[in-house]
Amino acid sequence: MLPPEPPKLPALTRAEGRFIDAYLAVVDQVGRINPARRDHTYGALRAAQALVRSAVELRDALAQMHLRGESDLHSATLEEALRVLDGERRALQVTLPQPRDE
Repeated sequence: MLPPEPPKLPALTRAEGRFIDAYLAVVDQVGRINPARRDHTYGALRAAQALVRSAVELRDALAQMHLRGESDLHSATLEEALRVLDGERRALQVTLPQPRDE
């Protein structure tokens, strides 16, 4: 028996796709830096270094959209893409974890 088909990604422009990919890369890196969820500095350092690259890619994607005249973000479509790409789980890594029972 095959696993169920994942939901289909909504139609995005190439620039929107780059924007979503870069945004999620930034979220992933910030989640790896989150001091409430990490125990070692080396992994956080590497994530912080990668964050710079991801932020540049995010800026470039948004600049390309702006230069092409894409002045509006279609939040419903972009939200759907984020959900399909597991954005909710990935964004949870940025937040504080639930308090531990002591």
